[in-house]
Amino acid sequence: MRKNIAVLLIFICASVFANENEWRSLTFAQAADLALAASADLRHSRASQALLKKTWVLGALSYFPQFGISVSENDRLQQIGSDSFMKNYGLNVEQLVWDGGKLSMSRKLEKMELNLSSVKLDRMADEIAESAIAAYRRVLSSRAILGIKKEALTVLEEQRKILNEETSLGLALPVDLASADISIAEAKIDLLSLELELEELQKQFLEILGIDYMPVLIEKVDIYKGAVFSSGNVPLPAANAAAALAKEKNPDLIDARFSITKKQMELKYITNSWIPSLRLTGNFALSGQSYPLTRYNWSVGANIDFSSPLLQNRFATQTGWEPSSSGKFDRTALVQTSVTPLPDPASIYGRRQAKLALTLEQEKYQTINERIGRTAAIALEKCGFTEQKRLLALEAVTLGSERCKIEEIRLGLGHITRLKLMEILIEQTQREIAAIEAATALLEAERELEKFLDLKPGELINFANSFNTSSQTRRN
Repeated sequence: MRKNIAVLLIFICASVFANENEWRSLTFAQAADLALAASADLRHSRASQALLKKTWVLGALSYFPQFGISVSENDRLQQIGSDSFMKNYGLNVEQLVWDGGKLSMSRKLEKMELNLSSVKLDRMADEIAESAIAAYRRVLSSRAILGIKKEALTVLEEQRKILNEETSLGLALPVDLASADISIAEAKIDLLSLELELEELQKQFLEILGIDYMPVLIEKVDIYKGAVFSSGNVPLPAANAAAALAKEKNPDLIDARFSITKKQMELKYITNSWIPSLRLTGNFALSGQSYPLTRYNWSVGANIDFSSPLLQNRFATQTGWEPSSSGKFDRTALVQTSVTPLPDPASIYGRRQAKLALTLEQEKYQTINERIGRTAAIALEKCGFTEQKRLLALEAVTLGSERCKIEEIRLGLGHITRLKLMEILIEQTQREIAAIEAATALLEAERELEKFLDLKPGELINFANSFNTSSQTRRN
């Protein structure tokens, strides 16, 4: 028994340790998932979207008969004459037969709104995930720069110790030692500023993720990792290919197309608003002065409603049956009509306004469509430029490292002072920081291009490969 309990405890401890390690380490994908789970706005938007979908589904009941129940008891007491206690129970049913397609168009508009809202919700989730990944990258970049600064400070302090010994031996001037102390003090101030900045970035990162502890960040900023569109990996596609994909999938253009379709349907709805609507009605009623109610009647009819800005006409006809005291049925008939002149004369311009709104949306679409092509070309060029910047920064780091070695040899030969070597080491630190920033800028530029083309993170390479494969096929 004790052995079984011990095995169980070991298993529980191992599971807890594994779960803690899983939560204490974090990748880009895990950070995005945590941000999505922590976003209150996203949860509210998804709940609202679900309610809107249910509302739209229930709206289909408008096609089916509409039932109504009426109950009334009219008790009348009189000083002169007999009292009356009338009780009436009625059941009404109304069925829409034809309304010129207005109900159908209205539901189509609502469905389009739901689809667009769903697309916007997906984009909202992508933006939240992207904000988490961007915050992740900022923390990584700041940590990498901070590490470089710390290593540089350590090297400077070691050089300062050597310079202090040289000064005591008369091999260096006291002013050189003072200058070295100033450089170290400035490096410490810069290091403190970076630490404060990193602390703020980490707080913002944790706030986005909705957690209270700082996990272990597995991802790294690799300055040696080339761009998707680099000369050694995948050739840069033509701007017209990116423009074609952008015109097909860019979110702004999709919204513009939806707006045009919506305005077209609104114009059609207003144009058909004059078409009369036809409804069939039915009634069944029980009445009497005491229970059980013995009198009853039923009727059927039709309502026609014609509405326009200049005239509103409502026509109703009804016929019914009611049993008489002789045991036979009495036939009843009812015809009603009402005419309202100029019910809403201002709405006569509604169709013109709808046409103007449609024209405006079409012009907006043309403007966005033309701008998309230029923006796609600029985004591609930006990726190429940032890759060149990364390569140049990396080359500068390599050449700077060789220079540091040469300057150390020159120091040993007495051609330069140790203070000069410290200045050269500080310059090399700036080159390494520039390489980190260039690598981060490259990742951001590629992600911006992916968002512009409505691609998921990492899908840019697939787009580049597909374009180059199709280009090679056409050449062959």
